[in-house]
Amino acid sequence: MKTRYWALIAVFFVQVFYGLNYTFAKDVMTGGYITPFAFILIRVGGAALLFWIFSFLGPKEKIDKKDFKTFFYAAVFGVAANMLLFFKGLEYTTPIHASVIMITAPIIVLILSSFYLQEKITNIKIVGIIFGFAGAAVLSIYGKSANPGDNVLIGNVMILLNATSYSIYIIIVKKLTNKYHPFTFIKWLFLFGFFMVIPFGYNELSSIDFSSFTNYIWFCVVFVVICATFGTYLLNPLGLKYLKASTVTVFIYMQPLIAGVFALIMKTDSLTSVKLIATTLIFLGVYLVTKKSKIKTVDV
Repeated sequence: MKTRYWALIAVFFVQVFYGLNYTFAKDVMTGGYITPFAFILIRVGGAALLFWIFSFLGPKEKIDKKDFKTFFYAAVFGVAANMLLFFKGLEYTTPIHASVIMITAPIIVLILSSFYLQEKITNIKIVGIIFGFAGAAVLSIYGKSANPGDNVLIGNVMILLNATSYSIYIIIVKKLTNKYHPFTFIKWLFLFGFFMVIPFGYNELSSIDFSSFTNYIWFCVVFVVICATFGTYLLNPLGLKYLKASTVTVFIYMQPLIAGVFALIMKTDSLTSVKLIATTLIFLGVYLVTKKSKIKTVDV
């Protein structure tokens, strides 16, 4: 019972860290302190260093040579493409938009699983898919931002592609997570990912004026690396180990709520009727997709 209690706390803080990450990362990029790709290089490099430093906490495992190819593809979709698209998209859109669109991941995983893993899709889940993407479309087409430099449509499309990339990653690593300890898996994932993002962020990183950083900006950068990356990848396996996957999934719904409330408090974003309608559609879609049902299935 005590173990389950701590696992619930771990999963809760994962969503808190992710929820706050939208505003902190947005503030750094909007202020012109760090460009998206340079920020990703700092984020992935910092997290990779921390994972390798603390890897002694996990067991010493030897990686099968045949699995390195899978690690490579997992790093492409789970670190490089995933994070580059997320930060670039967040530069153009708002924290509320990004956090709401990110929860379409279960819908995308369902669609990809139907093709890649030959899983069946029920009729009610098809309705959920339609609702989910209708909400994303409403948010992208009619949603606006108070920041004149934002381009919500482009930003939202990038966040959706980011969610798709992460969903592909989830399918790729399904077997690896059962084969290796989380520390073994994650440290290699981030090492591969670090070398992949160097070409994108190196030039931008070299042009950063660190002397212009305020205490708040330094805090944001440290938070993104330690809490929103190292912390979340460290705490998530704990939750998955002691809790049902369905229980962990429920906590994902907290992310846009935390992100939205914090963005409103920090005045980084605003709440509109379009955002409320789109959020309702997406939440309904994700609920239908993740809902267990005995309704007749169809092949897609």
